[in-house]
Amino acid sequence: MTATRHFLLAAGGTGGHMLPAYALAAELIARGHRVALVSDDRGLRIPGAPAEMETHVLPAGRVSGGPLGWLKGALAIRKGRAQAIDLIHDFDPAVVVGFGGYPSLPSLLAAGATKRPRVLHEQNAVLGRVNRLMTPRVDAVAVAYRNIQRYPAGHEAKRHIIGNPVRAEIVAIREDGFPPLPDDGIFRLLVVGGSLGAAVLSEVVPAAIAMLPRALLDRLQVVQQCREADLEAVRARYAELGVAAECAPYIPDFPDRLRWAHMVIARAGASTVAELACAGRPAIFVPYPHAMDDHQTWNVVDLVEAGGAISFQQPDFTAAEVAKHLQRMALESGALEEAAERAASCGLPDATRDLADLVESFAAPPMMDVIRVGATAPRGASGVAAARREAK
Repeated sequence: MTATRHFLLAAGGTGGHMLPAYALAAELIARGHRVALVSDDRGLRIPGAPAEMETHVLPAGRVSGGPLGWLKGALAIRKGRAQAIDLIHDFDPAVVVGFGGYPSLPSLLAAGATKRPRVLHEQNAVLGRVNRLMTPRVDAVAVAYRNIQRYPAGHEAKRHIIGNPVRAEIVAIREDGFPPLPDDGIFRLLVVGGSLGAAVLSEVVPAAIAMLPRALLDRLQVVQQCREADLEAVRARYAELGVAAECAPYIPDFPDRLRWAHMVIARAGASTVAELACAGRPAIFVPYPHAMDDHQTWNVVDLVEAGGAISFQQPDFTAAEVAKHLQRMALESGALEEAAERAASCGLPDATRDLADLVESFAAPPMMDVIRVGATAPRGASGVAAARREAK
């Protein structure tokens, strides 16, 4: 039976940071542990947190905006670090896990001050600023991609390819396999643009579909997420083309729609890329051009190199190019199935479990097994195992 430990998670205030933290928290709680999470007000408003997890908001400033902004940010970080030290003394976590974003920094600094093991998780293919800063100081870094950019040199031994946690409903799609598409069958296209849609998808995708031959249009079904401002225009365009289409500003049953789809057109956020790879769905990606460090472009490199997707920079995402690719994939025998298999080869469906295993491996052996005999043993799975052997 697993001995109960305490784990402190610290994450920035976006869904990209919070959702992997929620997934790890749920897995650790299911293993019998206690979990607390630190973020900012934005982060704690994001739905999906396990009910059993306690939450805390600590000061955390951004170091930006010139000298005055740097000073304000540094003071906020210092205050947050002091409060995080108090929290660590009260909660006594075995490991502190950071998921990036400035709200994670005070807790990671406090963990260093209190000599707690530290693990980072990076959801994107470009290491974020806080994770870049902390990589030399932590015990392990869990990454989601083989091609990882801006990773500090000299610390490769700490790097573990874990992936991004995905929902159980998405893993089930992988287990179901790719839906068959007979030569005269319905070709099902899913278009998603992130949480609020994307104007470029509303403009280019209907225009590309208008270029397809009539025989393919008659076999086509589309589900497209659109911004509210674009919704009626996109619906009208599909109606004019005689294409069966369902358009909405939000897709609440996304796993069901992904299971239904033969192909996806999407932005390249970390969660979207992970879910499409895990499910094994061919994709056309359009990375968001204003993403920090252009991380969406790098997020798709593994999938593109494997042959499971293609990617267009937004200026190159034209109706003619999209139409050409859709037609080839829909009409060339075996093209979709091969691309789906290649996409699935990049999927990491056990990311949540593997991340929890990594984090647990840095927790000191429970007091009932060993009275700190392993305090000087190397951390990680091998270090814990060595301490347990010594205790016996």
